[in-house]
Parts: sequence; structure tokens; C-alpha cells
Amino acid sequence: MISRIDLRGDTLPEGGALRDLLPRAEFDVEAALEKVRPICEDVHHRGTAALIEYAQKFDGVELKQVRVPVEALKTALDQLDPAVRAALEESIRRARIVHRNQRRSEHVTQVVPGGTVTEKWVPVERVGLYAPGGRSVYPSSVVMNVVPAQEAGVESIALASPPQKEFDGLPHPTILAACALLGVDEVYAAGGAQAVAMFAYGTEECAPANMVTGPGNIWVAAAKRYFTGKIGIDTEAGPTEIAVLADSTADPVHVAADLISQAEHDPLAAAVLVTDSAELAAAVEKELEPQVAATKHIEDRIKPALAGRQSAIVLVDSLEDGLKVVDAYGAEHLEIQTADAAAWAARVRNAGAIFVGPWSPVSLGDYCAGSNHVLPTGGCACHSSGLSVQSFLRGIHIVDYTRDALAEVTHHVVTLAEAEDLPAHGAALKARFGWKVPQA
Repeated sequence: MISRIDLRGDTLPEGGALRDLLPRAEFDVEAALEKVRPICEDVHHRGTAALIEYAQKFDGVELKQVRVPVEALKTALDQLDPAVRAALEESIRRARIVHRNQRRSEHVTQVVPGGTVTEKWVPVERVGLYAPGGRSVYPSSVVMNVVPAQEAGVESIALASPPQKEFDGLPHPTILAACALLGVDEVYAAGGAQAVAMFAYGTEECAPANMVTGPGNIWVAAAKRYFTGKIGIDTEAGPTEIAVLADSTADPVHVAADLISQAEHDPLAAAVLVTDSAELAAAVEKELEPQVAATKHIEDRIKPALAGRQSAIVLVDSLEDGLKVVDAYGAEHLEIQTADAAAWAARVRNAGAIFVGPWSPVSLGDYCAGSNHVLPTGGCACHSSGLSVQSFLRGIHIVDYTRDALAEVTHHVVTLAEAEDLPAHGAALKARFGWKVPQA
């Protein structure tokens, strides 16, 4: 059901050579880019008409308008299962606690007497958020995108989610209910690359956004790449990933359940166990069989995901080697199920989020830990972070020098400008002092 990669017995290679030995899903965004380009440009030129046409073509629904009526949001919330509502409200509450503490404050630094640099943080003015609506419904993604944007102070928030045939062309009602709970009333029935294009270019119904965030399929990822530079993006999210670093103290029932939990997202989802215990590896393999048989989405998602090239049990000689492997892999979600798990977690450098010990499963982070589940995939955790309040803020430096403070440093500026063969840079300071360089 899941393959093995045996890295025992030899010195582990470094860097890219080690990464090349590890499992990873094929996710060719560049190839998808050529297919989304005409869709994006069609939305640019035809606006709402193009969105309505693509809803018919890709989602099988006939729309009269793309924007969801506010009444539909209220109705969805009124009809929401009370237990689901309570769970969403708790998810929102915990996410707000964590993200509110991420706010940054203005900081003034006195560089010299009379010379200061102030760093202030300004939220982007308008963001477009994307909530997937394909194999599953993800109201949790609404929470994870909206809460940090709101806590950052973003004034204008719009959300898009694919229209659903079974709901008369509206996005899934649980998505709409989550929007209503969060106070987001600008919602669009649009999916895929065309939704990203709607936010990037704007349409008759939707004003253009400065930034687009949220997970999606390969077409969403390709559209984000297409618009990089025109708008801000969070990440080109690929298939979800879980890696578990475990030793002989780990419970194979827990490990197997956690691998399956991510495999049920998508047939390309990655489930990776890294362990120095052959006994644990065998026990997890044995445990996967009955747990998979007892769950849902077996044939269309879980079995293909576990059997795919992106999933494996990786055997190593020691936890030190295991740490090197998980750092090279850079998982979206990394669980540490070892003795002294907190100490090993503290040494991890590359992961989107780290889950420490047997009582902090990835599923908790997906919904109610308070952390954000919009995280870097495909090894991007080595250079990128998950979605946070900082994602929606821009740092601006404010430089304020007096005449004396400028005079004191002018000779250095002139020297550096001339060293770079940019004399006009120095002249801009000389002009302020009668074209004479003040004495230091």
C-alpha cells in the first residue's frame, strides 16, 4: 500500500542530492500555465460574461450573476447545523487569539541625533480570498484566510468559491455560512483560474484586488504564477503533505491514522513516515490496512495517495539522520512523534507547521489549534512561511533627518555615489549645502 525508501547504512548525501531521494508528487504548474493563460485573458476582456461561460463549461451551472446575494449568506447561516456552527465559531475564536498576537507595531529607530528611521506596517487595501470547492468543502479555509486578513486590518475582503450544481449555482452553503459568521458579505461563485483572474483584473461586479490568497488546485496555482508581479500571492500551493518523524516510542495506530488523514484530501496528497525503527515501520504498514478499509474515499483518494510516488516510509539509521531527512523534505505539516519530541521539534529548520507529540495531530491544526493551515508545500517551507497577519502587511520605512544630521553623513554618501559612478546621487546632497561637501 505504501512503498519504502531505505537510507540506512550509508552517509546521507547533502542538500539537493538528499532531496532527490525523497518522495514528491508531480505537480507541473508550468504546463498548466499555458492552459490558464487564455482563460485569464478572456476574463480580462469579457469580465462577468466570461465567468458565467466558464461556470457552465467547468462547473455545469448556469449563472445569471456571479456575486452571491447577501440573502443567500444569511440563509446558509440560518440553516447551518448547530454543531457545525459551534465548531466554526470555536475555530474562529482560537484563530483570532493566535493571529491577533501577530500584529506588528510601528517602531522608531534613532540612527544618529536628528536622524530617525521609522518602520510602519500598512495592510494591503483589498484582498481576494479563494476557498476550494472540488472534492471536498473547506469552510476551514475560509476561516484561515479571512481571520489573518481581518486582524491585519485589511479594509476590503472578497471571497470566491466554485459554483455548485447541487446548490443552484451558489458555492457550498457551509462556505457561505462561514463567510456570514466572519462578516464577509462580498462573495463570488467563481472557481479555478477564472476566479484568480477576476480578482487580478476586476470585472463589472468585482473590483480588482491587491493580493490573492488561499489554497486551490493546479489551475489556481498556475493562475497565481501568471499574475505574480501584478498582484501579491501567498504561495503556489500544491498537493497537501504530511511527514512524521517517529521513533520506537510512537504509537503505530496514531501514525497510520495521521498518514491517512492527509491522504484523504487528494490522490496526489503525500504521506511520509521517517523513522529509525524498522519495527515501527512494519507496525504502521500493518495498521494501515484495517484503518484504510474502515474509512471513506478509499479508492478515489486514499489508496492512490498512499501508493503514489509522493508517499513512502523512509528508514534511517538514527533520529539525527531523520532530522536531516525532514529538513531536506521541508514538509507542509511535520509531526514529531518521538521521545523528547519538543527537543527534536526545536531543532527543525524547514516545515510549514510542526506538531509536537502524540496529542498534537495535524488534524487539530487543520481546524482548531489556532494556527493557520494555509502552508507552503512542495519543499517551499525552506524559504516560505504559512499565511499569517504579516502576509497582509507591508513594511514602509519613513526617513526623517535634520540639516545637521544630513551634513554629518554627506561626505560618506558622496563617496559611495562616486564609487558607484552615480555622481548625481552625491550632487543631490551637495546642492543642499551650496555644492560644498560639509566637513565631517
